[in-house]
This record gives sequence, C-alpha cells and structure tokens, in this order.
Amino acid sequence: MKIKSAVLREFNKPVTIEEIELADPKAGEVLVKIVATGFCHSDVHVFLGEIPVPLPMVLGHETSGIVQKVGPGVTRVQVGDPVVCSWMVPCGKCDWCLNGRGNLCQGNFGAFLGGNLLDNTSRMTDKAGNRVGQAFFISGYSTHTVVPEGGLVKVPKEVPVEDACFMGCCIPTGWGAIAYAAKATSTNSIAVWGMGGVGLNAIRGAAMVTANPIIAVDLEGSKEAIAREFGATHFINSSKDNPVEKIQEITGGVGVDFAVECIGDPGAIIQCYWALAVGGKIILPGITPAAETTNLPLMLSPFHERCIIGTLYGGIKPTVDIPKLLALQAKGVFKVDKLTTKLMKLEDINDATATMLKREIVGRWKIMMD
Repeated sequence: MKIKSAVLREFNKPVTIEEIELADPKAGEVLVKIVATGFCHSDVHVFLGEIPVPLPMVLGHETSGIVQKVGPGVTRVQVGDPVVCSWMVPCGKCDWCLNGRGNLCQGNFGAFLGGNLLDNTSRMTDKAGNRVGQAFFISGYSTHTVVPEGGLVKVPKEVPVEDACFMGCCIPTGWGAIAYAAKATSTNSIAVWGMGGVGLNAIRGAAMVTANPIIAVDLEGSKEAIAREFGATHFINSSKDNPVEKIQEITGGVGVDFAVECIGDPGAIIQCYWALAVGGKIILPGITPAAETTNLPLMLSPFHERCIIGTLYGGIKPTVDIPKLLALQAKGVFKVDKLTTKLMKLEDINDATATMLKREIVGRWKIMMD
C-alpha cells in the first residue's frame, strides 16, 4: 500500500515528505494505522548523525495507532485494536531476556540498529523501489507502519489512543529511571537535568514516590512552570545559576542521592557528578552523541562511592509495565494534558526540529496523522 512518510536521507539535512510503498505484514507482524507520534529528542540525535544508523530511514518511535491488518500467527492483537508501539521488542532467547532484562535484548539489537524488522528486512521502499529503513521497529513519522507483534500493547478504552503515544517512550523512560534504575523512595533527594518529555516524567516519577527535594534543572527558565506542575519542589535555570552550587545550598551542603541526566550533554553530566552526595548515583537515560566524551575527574569516586548507571527505556518490561502505566494514565497520574503543548502535522517536522535545537519546545509536541 502507498503511505506518506518523513524520510531522512542525509544527516543534518531536512527530511522529505514522500510517498512510500509499505509491504503487507509477514508472519508475526501487524499493520498499524498511526494516529499520533510524539516528537522526541532521540530522533533529533539521529537527525544530527549523533546516533549512527544506515540511511535512508523513517524516524519516529513514540507512536500509537489502530490495528489494520495482522499477519499469520498473530494472537496478541486483532483488527480494530488501539495500540501503543514499543520500540523495544525482546527476542526472549538471549541471556539478557532469559534473565529478565529484555530491555537490553541483544538477540534483536542488530535488526534494531540496522533499521530492519526481526527478519532483518524492511517493509518500506521508495518510488524508485529502493529500500527505506524502519527506525527502531516502528517508523512512527508515517501514516501507517508494519511492526512486530511483540512490540504492541493494547490501549484501554479509558485512555484516548492519541494520548497513549507517550507510553511508547517518554513516560516509561522517565518514570522507569526513578522507579527501576534509581529505585528511589521518599527518603531520597533527586535532581533532574533537562525538562523535555523524559525529564518531566522523571520529575513525575520522583513525585509519585514523594522524594524530597525534587530539583529540576534546565537552561531555559521557560520550563519552570511545567516542571513545578509535574512535581518539582525547586527549579534551577542553569543558564543563569550554577546548578552544583544551588543544589549544595538546597541540600545543606550534602548533595542529592540521585542526579538524573536526560539530555546526553557531557557538561550536564559533569554537573551531575559534583552535585551528588556521598554514595550518590548518576542515572543516565540521556544519549550522549557518539563522537563526544565526558571528562569526569574520578579520583574521589572510590572514596565517595559514587556511580554512574545507564538506563535504557527506564529498565521497563514493555508488555508488563506499559499496561500498568496506562492504567495510571487513565486516572490522570501522568498529566498528559499538561505534557501535550502543541499538535502538529507530519509536514511540520523540520520546523519542530529547528525549534527543538533552539531549546524552545516546552513539554511534548505531538504529530497527529491524517
């Protein structure tokens, strides 16, 4: 079938809106008509070439939609089901999967990075008949997509399908950084760098466990109101104030138990390190560009027992945790109405990228498909 997609053909060049041929789903695959896709900074990392992937490719990974067709053997969903598309599809066979850490699945990782589905091929071709890669098993910047059955979670009727897209990435990643990677409790102090979709949901996760203080850090003062709406007790505009000094002041010179860096910025990671209390931990859901390094002076790390913990997808188990989080979303826990600050069209992606690079997006922008 012919669909409309935003195709990235060169890094750091505008995407092109193209007519793409989408093949039917094979065994274990599902055709989804996309309703909404969140505009995530991780896709901007790919756009800039900071996450190396083969091009051309259709990006977009924070997606929800309606099942249109199922391939042979599909049992998880049926035609008409509203679904969230998860970009992590564990193979169930590798050591990580067998040890309950499917978010680190290595069995499907090659296909994941290569822009393929699980059989190491793509369902997308352009007008010339050339292959177009599918980003992260989804390619949500399209009107339709074909995805593995194992990456789908049904959306309950209490949650609008267009709001469920955030369950594909920013809500579970931010929440999981607090609940699983940090294992934070009410006795902990937490600071979060970067008030995008992931950072705001890390703040929300910290508020859900009644941590105190909950300190939001961002270069833009325009993010303060939404950070406090999501549960921040303090806000630091790091373009004006040194966050390390401010955090030491707020915590009486102790520092925070957890510093969560949601940007992937080496300078922010260094700030996180010096803002930690003795025994503190940096939690890293943010993705640092492949060509950059972080110059951390680690001499004191053994004495202070500080550590750095990377977390992918917040450490969640998508088919287990996303349904639970959707149930909480149905009760308004994740403030999706406040998180959504602009609805846009597929054709607006290049403007949205430019706006994000200028740090002018507050909350999460959402692409609504035709």
